[in-house]
Amino acid sequence: MDTLAILGIALAIITIIILSVRGLNIVIAAPLATLIVILTNDMPIFESFIGPQKSYMSGLARFLIANFAIFLLGAIFAQYMEKSNATVSIANVVLKKVGTDKPFLVVMAISAIAAFLTYGGISLFVVMFALVPLSRPIFKKINLDWSLFIIPLFFGMGTFTMSLLPGTPSVQNAVPTTSLGTTLTAAPLLSIVGTVVMISFNLWYMYSQVNKSVKSGIGFYGYLDNKQPSNEKEDTELDESKLPSLLVSVAPILVLIAIILVFSKTPHIILVALTAAILVSAVLFHKYLPNNNQTAVLSNGAASAVMPAFATSSSVGFGNALTTATGFAVIKDSIMSIPGNPLISLSIATALLSGITGSSSGALGIAMSSFAQDYLAMNIAPELIHRIAVVASAVLTVLPHSGVIITFNNLTGIPLKKGFKHAFWVVNGGHFVTLLTILLLASVLY
Repeated sequence: MDTLAILGIALAIITIIILSVRGLNIVIAAPLATLIVILTNDMPIFESFIGPQKSYMSGLARFLIANFAIFLLGAIFAQYMEKSNATVSIANVVLKKVGTDKPFLVVMAISAIAAFLTYGGISLFVVMFALVPLSRPIFKKINLDWSLFIIPLFFGMGTFTMSLLPGTPSVQNAVPTTSLGTTLTAAPLLSIVGTVVMISFNLWYMYSQVNKSVKSGIGFYGYLDNKQPSNEKEDTELDESKLPSLLVSVAPILVLIAIILVFSKTPHIILVALTAAILVSAVLFHKYLPNNNQTAVLSNGAASAVMPAFATSSSVGFGNALTTATGFAVIKDSIMSIPGNPLISLSIATALLSGITGSSSGALGIAMSSFAQDYLAMNIAPELIHRIAVVASAVLTVLPHSGVIITFNNLTGIPLKKGFKHAFWVVNGGHFVTLLTILLLASVLY
């Protein structure tokens, strides 16, 4: 029975990945994969699908309840930034400073913005909603393949500011503190060295991919095999005198960041900050909106929030049902019995959990509740457990069924087969190289 249960989990993960790659919406793919887990692990079908506890639907609903407001407000804010052409105004300034003949410096600037926002405590999803409309006109003007946008975005928001920089307020860095009694600055020397390695790796990868794309002559529409979508009009030059000024364009973003930084300890402050940014946008951008129509902006924002929110929630629901299966418990116990250096088993356990659940924060939650006390009993320094686990949790976190990938594809229109490989190398590859480095350094320091 254990063998069938374990094979069922493996088959479910393979199924959801294959279905996602082939273009089936995750809202359909996730319950199909969940059914495989249920049948092969001899779980009650209805309770495991729609039960109030530890079911597919309870996991979906819990995530949706906790995060839908962020998706909704983030999408509305993005609509205001895009429809007012505030994003074009900001893009013009960035390009004037950096130049259109240096695409690598342009994408570096986007990475820096993403890193600044996430290190300031802004959610990954909000950063995506803000930077997609900002970056699209930039990529169009420099005629760079749009599928490469995933590199600077994920580099800035999903690598060193997520798991390495001392004090970073990411969810991943915060999860171990409650179980281990550590702080956000745990193992600062390992964090700093890891940050250098991560940045170096991703700068190399980004430089090589941008240069490769430019030399091959792939333009903006390379992500659609250079076929412009039929519903997209050719760009026309906008009269810059009719664009909002740079100060007006960035004002809502500055309000958003300022509120989060000043009131960072206030519960649900991200919702307050997004609401304030929307209100500022409504006032400042009113005359720049098409036909001064704010109703259309609100309606379009609401509509564009629904699919990413439900798609991501469906992926979480799959992970929720999977982690209650008998096979998952067997896998977890097997990982704990891996011989040798306990830091290696900790790394493998956390990395595999992130691949199974499709979530680095979810993997950390399971690892801390299931393994933390065992490793502390081995007299391993809590700060070392903290940093190793956080980095390891991102080694397999980017997979086709990961919530962040699903949301990204929905927001950008970039097909999974075009952008996923870059996200895999930037996040998973970068964290793997970094994990090896800090494991070697830890063997010397601890």
